[in-house]
Amino acid sequence: MGSIELRGAEKWFGEAQVIKGIDLTIADGEFVVFVGPSGCGKSTLLRMIGGLEETSRGQILIEGRDVTAEPPYRRGLTMVFQSYALYPHMSVRDNMGFALKAAGRPRAEIEEKVRKAAEILRLEPYLDRRPKDLSGGQRQRVAIGRSIVREPTAFLFDEPLSNLDAALRVEMRLEIAKLHQRLGATMIYVTHDQVEAMTLADRIVVLEFGTIAQVGAPRELYERPANLFVAQFIGSPSMNILPCRTEEGRFHLEGGRAGAFAGSRPAARLGIRPEHITLTRPGEGWFDAKVDVLEYLGADSFVILDGGPLGQITVRSHGDEAVGPGDVVGLDFPPARMHFFDAGGLRIEPVQQLA
Repeated sequence: MGSIELRGAEKWFGEAQVIKGIDLTIADGEFVVFVGPSGCGKSTLLRMIGGLEETSRGQILIEGRDVTAEPPYRRGLTMVFQSYALYPHMSVRDNMGFALKAAGRPRAEIEEKVRKAAEILRLEPYLDRRPKDLSGGQRQRVAIGRSIVREPTAFLFDEPLSNLDAALRVEMRLEIAKLHQRLGATMIYVTHDQVEAMTLADRIVVLEFGTIAQVGAPRELYERPANLFVAQFIGSPSMNILPCRTEEGRFHLEGGRAGAFAGSRPAARLGIRPEHITLTRPGEGWFDAKVDVLEYLGADSFVILDGGPLGQITVRSHGDEAVGPGDVVGLDFPPARMHFFDAGGLRIEPVQQLA
């Protein structure tokens, strides 16, 4: 079992509260990602779970046992950091087995566990090399292997791919996903990269200034963001947010068309994902906008437009879109893809717009 529960967890540094009463339950075998901008408290929260930061208030339970006051070595967890922290004078084999050797485990047991971990991570050809002879991705796999041999209750990853280039990040992201499938172990992963969060997680915990903005499966957060912060943080490019007003069952966009609105309270913002907008001829969409920049990416293009009083708008379109800077186009999108938020930034339910 590898369940982890946080009950009202808080962290104070002097007079500054950085973690503000977190309640969260992570099931055995679940892959949970903490995501959010720099300074939101995600790494601090992970370190609190691992015992590397003291919990100021509240409780942390692992497998139902209160470990709030226990040191890291008694929690049964293992942590993979952004830095590889490998011993440069040791071989890959010795780096992976060092913790077991220090614990006085039998040599045969160490060799067997190192062999199995190396097989899982495809490190067999490199066991006798030293870290300086490995690529960045191989070093990170060694750091993960060092954790695997300890057979922990759960794995904690603190931005493990930040030091890798773009290609290696994609490769290692796939390796970590496969590792979770093979081991079925509980994993908590911290990142500021929402693409990593979306592709790896069973559930994502979006943090904002030390509080949980929303918890849910990647699809849930993408399709039903609870507030403006989540709506704009999850998704790349981020959701377009347009000012609007609602009255008498209608929503109104300045300089554009009005549409039917059936929300539980007045809306102040309308959200629409870039991929849900279609470019049309002027006057045939919800409103018109002028093309500022066209970013060609091959299969896709990002069209950046000036919507006047509606602000800057990003459209994700096919790579062969025949528009250019200065062109005026109409922007159309289906009512079912609209998201409405109130003046406080909270999602409005139900959203039952009609064309």
